[in-house]
Amino acid sequence: MLFERIREDIQAVKDRDPAARNSLEIFFLYPGVKALRMYRRAHKHYLKGRFFLARLISQKAARKTGIEIHPGAKIGRRLVIDHGTGVVIGETAEIGDDVLIYQGVTLGGTGKEVGKRHPTIGNGVMISSGAKVLGPFKVGDNARIASGAVVLEEVPEGATVVGVPARVVRLNGEKVTPLDQVHIPDPVMQEITRLETEITKLNERIDELEKGK
Repeated sequence: MLFERIREDIQAVKDRDPAARNSLEIFFLYPGVKALRMYRRAHKHYLKGRFFLARLISQKAARKTGIEIHPGAKIGRRLVIDHGTGVVIGETAEIGDDVLIYQGVTLGGTGKEVGKRHPTIGNGVMISSGAKVLGPFKVGDNARIASGAVVLEEVPEGATVVGVPARVVRLNGEKVTPLDQVHIPDPVMQEITRLETEITKLNERIDELEKGK
């Protein structure tokens, strides 16, 4: 199982990084791959209640790679952490399969929650450099988070989000029409128009009744 995961990690980097030359280079020199290897060791100790040893391994990994993954986090298969410096993944974060994370990304909490405090990242998600995903919500499968975005609420499946705070600009490849703050309907005028229509109908009905006398 361990060697299978390592092979998968290496192949995932080959598939995603055109600069990757060969498997040996990836295994020995890529910090994201090294951080994942050390995370898996730490996670096994964490699950067995050896919390000090687990954190010791994770802190060594952070010093060696610049990538801090809490040993309590749950990480799926074929995660690629590209470059990786400054990546932080919190204790209750969950990451699905085939996720791509760039440097400077934080999967953190807001400091206000207990229990589940960190995000759940779906399969096939891409999180670009410097993005912050903060809170115990879900980022849907195949979502895209732009560089520097600050995500504070759930992201739909297949969405692309940008900005601070992040907002959806694409959904399944289609542009999302932004709210027009200038040409939105006037609710007072809409109600007046509705009442005028009702009055007109009442007058027509009264005319019909009077003709029938």
